[in-house]
Amino acid sequence: MTTQMRLFTIATLAPVGLIAVGAVQGGVWIALAVLYLTAFTGALDRMVRHIPPDSAFPSGDTLAVTLAIAHFGLLVLSVAALAGHALTPVEKTGLFFAAGLFFGQVSNANAHELIHRGARPLHRLGMWVYITLLFGHHTSAHVLVHHRHVATPADPNTSRRGESFYRFALRAWVGSFRKGYTAEAARLRRIKRAAWHTPYVIYIGGAALLLLGAYMTGGRRALIAYVALAGYAQMQLLLSDYVQHYGLMRGTGADGKPHPVGPRHSWNSPHWFSSALLLNATRHSDHHAHPARPYPALTLPKDAPMLPRPLPLMAGIALIPPLWRRIMDPCAARWRDA
Repeated sequence: MTTQMRLFTIATLAPVGLIAVGAVQGGVWIALAVLYLTAFTGALDRMVRHIPPDSAFPSGDTLAVTLAIAHFGLLVLSVAALAGHALTPVEKTGLFFAAGLFFGQVSNANAHELIHRGARPLHRLGMWVYITLLFGHHTSAHVLVHHRHVATPADPNTSRRGESFYRFALRAWVGSFRKGYTAEAARLRRIKRAAWHTPYVIYIGGAALLLLGAYMTGGRRALIAYVALAGYAQMQLLLSDYVQHYGLMRGTGADGKPHPVGPRHSWNSPHWFSSALLLNATRHSDHHAHPARPYPALTLPKDAPMLPRPLPLMAGIALIPPLWRRIMDPCAARWRDA
């Protein structure tokens, strides 16, 4: 195992163990899970800014599959613990916070990686991770809409300069659902298949079955816990989109078409530990330039916009619109005027 893959493995699987034990035992394990995903990650980002890259880049498939399977197990454990009576209210609050951060950051980053893979089993695995988060449509909208229209008004997941996260989140959720469906319908017409073949049947049907399953096995408490966890994870996903594209728009050529996507159309983060925790999702410019490139091989272009703080911290700042705008509007203006 290379140095980078060892780092990815440790960074992403450590919280799996902490959250799993915390869901069963409660107590200090939940506190450790919360601290790992917040203060510990932030401290390591500040202490060590860079590790040398490996000369060989593995695909990372084994870790991606492991994380997806762990996601399913953690989701069941977390919902059961939140709906049960073994944990105290304080412990349940901590578990909800830790599990929601993991699902919205690590599981999201991993599912995002998987839906870009050419192998159908890996793509389907990523799709089901999103379906369990009641966000299956992101599988279609991200690949067919976001990557094609990023940094233009046609992309619902590109945040506009001056737009608050809260306004963006509603527009992005509804817009990506609609545009993803439209894109899938157009794809089916091109390949001459009936409209009912749309994967939206699986996205919606799968979510409905999971909701029913939560209610049948754990009653109303389990259903509420599941919906709340999924909603919190979705917020994390939308925060990532908001932060990584805020205020960066493509210009329009003489033919009326947007300029090609380049490094300057995504915000990146060089902070090493949070990047490992998020499977290099922070190297966003390179991902848009090479969507099929496995996460261990993603790089940081020299001419790409860099966030002033690690991505998870910037996502927290985005929840406070005046502070966010004071920090990011001047940064976005510099790239617009460059």
